[in-house]
Amino acid sequence: MIFKKIKINKVILKNKITVSPMCQYSAIDGCPSDWHYKHLGKLNLSGAGLLMMESTAINNEGKITHSDLCLKNSKQEKSFKKLFNYLKKLNDTPIGIQLSHAGRKGSSFIPWIKSNTPLDKKNNLWQTFAPSALKKDKNWPIPKELNAKKMELIINDFKNTVRKAKNIGFDCIEIHMAHGYLLHQFLSPISNLRIDEYGGNLKNRFRFPLKIAKEVRKIWPKNKILGARITGTDHLKKGISINESILFVRELKKIGFDYVCVSSGGILTKTNLKFKKGFRVNLCKKIKKKTSIITRTSGLIKDIKYANKIIEKGSADLLAIGRSFINDPMLIYKGAKQMKIKNIIEPQYNRMFD
Repeated sequence: MIFKKIKINKVILKNKITVSPMCQYSAIDGCPSDWHYKHLGKLNLSGAGLLMMESTAINNEGKITHSDLCLKNSKQEKSFKKLFNYLKKLNDTPIGIQLSHAGRKGSSFIPWIKSNTPLDKKNNLWQTFAPSALKKDKNWPIPKELNAKKMELIINDFKNTVRKAKNIGFDCIEIHMAHGYLLHQFLSPISNLRIDEYGGNLKNRFRFPLKIAKEVRKIWPKNKILGARITGTDHLKKGISINESILFVRELKKIGFDYVCVSSGGILTKTNLKFKKGFRVNLCKKIKKKTSIITRTSGLIKDIKYANKIIEKGSADLLAIGRSFINDPMLIYKGAKQMKIKNIIEPQYNRMFD
């Protein structure tokens, strides 16, 4: 049942619905802006069991755009803490944050200004880095191949950001290892052509993401929630397969990760991915069955009754809903009413659904 509580370590989620991390490209010098207060404040009142803050860069070069959130310095930490405290005053919904490095997908225009377009000199482009010197797309610049020293700096920046997230008080952190960003770039044979210990066979391609995972696990409190967004498949012949993803998730579980959110695609602009209702549910089901880790699914889940069926069938333990909440912030409340579930709605809104 989707409205049944679930306890992960010491954190209790009042239901199995998560607000997906959704990039807003509205930060100022990496800090949350007024937009984030309005956007996340509304979503915090959605009735979801967990609110995930959008993908947040661990350093400036790890941003997708100039307007990404970033949690690296003390000014940014203070601004996140202020937003976090504001959200906690609204209610006691657990709050998580997704941490990321964009790799070769960085130095980009904001999507609604120029979609899938790299920045130019006039707009302050920056040097991007990746496992291999391979373009993201035909019109994109060639990133620099990461060397050992630079990789160590990235590991340290992940550690720094995790410490800051811990200081702020987040209930959950999620390491972004999907959607074609840096850690996914290491995992995929499409973007990783290295011939050293970080490329080639599965063990080598897993090495850098798992190094980061191990360091994060050492820092993040075990009474809170630690997860990863992973790719179930690249939807490409020479890309990551579901079987490879299962092996990777097993390694994350051994390290001590509590859950994975199963995504797919994104390593290239064009793939064989076909969008349809719940298009990632089967990937999630396979990973859940083969690893026994807590799994969260996503992908065009637009109504609560359908979401409940996914949970009842055992295809996933949790669900992530994003755009559907933007389209209808009252989605959960309406679903609860249809299913005759009480005590879900915030008391200030309750009379609207009598």
